[in-house]
Amino acid sequence: MLCQSCNKNNATIHFTKIINGNIEETHLCDQCAQKNNDFDLDFPFPFQKIFTGLISSAQEGQPEFKNISCPKCGLTYKKFLEGGRFGCNECYEAFKEDVESLLKGIHGHTEHKGKIAVRANNKILNKRAINSLRKELEESIVKEDFERAAFLRDEIKRLSCDISSQGCDKND
Repeated sequence: MLCQSCNKNNATIHFTKIINGNIEETHLCDQCAQKNNDFDLDFPFPFQKIFTGLISSAQEGQPEFKNISCPKCGLTYKKFLEGGRFGCNECYEAFKEDVESLLKGIHGHTEHKGKIAVRANNKILNKRAINSLRKELEESIVKEDFERAAFLRDEIKRLSCDISSQGCDKND
C-alpha cells in the first residue's frame, strides 16, 4: 500500500481514528507521518512507551515509588519505568506489588490463561473446569444458593478424582 500523502513510498504507519462513530483511516510512510501534525508521537514509536505511559498514569498522585530492585538482574523499579521492560524473569516477582494492579487493569486479571490446543489431554481441560467451578462455587456461597454450591462441590470432587492418578472413592 502506498502512502496516502506522497504516493511514492510504502505506507508503514496505519492509523485509525474513531470520532463519534466516524472511522477515518490514514496510511502514511515514515517521512510523511513525521510531518503530519495529527500524530503527536515520537518516531520510531517504541511499544514500551505505551506500557510506561500506562504505569505513569496509574501511579499519578501516589507518593514516590519504592527504591526496590530485582535481586537477580539488579534492575531498579525506576529503570523499569523508564524503559518499560523487565530485565529477567524474576523482575515479575520483585515488582509484583507495584505492577499487579496495572496488569489487572489492562487484562482484567493477573493470571495468564492462554489458549488450549484442540488435542489437549483431559487432565488440562479438567483442571480448567475445576478452576471455573471453584469460582462459581464461591459465587454461589456468597449468594447463599447452597443447593447449587453442593452440586458444584460434588462436580469439583468428581473432576478432581478423574485427574488424580491414584483415583478416589466416588462415595467420599
